[in-house]
Amino acid sequence: MTKGLEDFMLECTNKKIFGVECMGCGIQRATALLFQGEFVAAFKMYPAIYTLFLLAALVIVNFFIKFKYDYQIKIGLLIFNVAVIVVSYVIKMSPYLS
Repeated sequence: MTKGLEDFMLECTNKKIFGVECMGCGIQRATALLFQGEFVAAFKMYPAIYTLFLLAALVIVNFFIKFKYDYQIKIGLLIFNVAVIVVSYVIKMSPYLS
């Protein structure tokens, strides 16, 4: 099933032009790994995959059900996601920086 998904994955323009991965590189492969049931491999591929799905689920649920402090929770999760993405990117790029 995911072999079909891999045929439709988009190529990273940043990596194609500059030869360096962007902060979003790996999210498509991590999603495909999740569909295959490879949860640890998905996390290793793109560490923010689970927090992004949590944020997306919260936004979708909050669209239908309003609850107290929803804005603060969404902003907190958004900041946390950005931090996870940036930290994982810096760790991934650290061999190239030295």
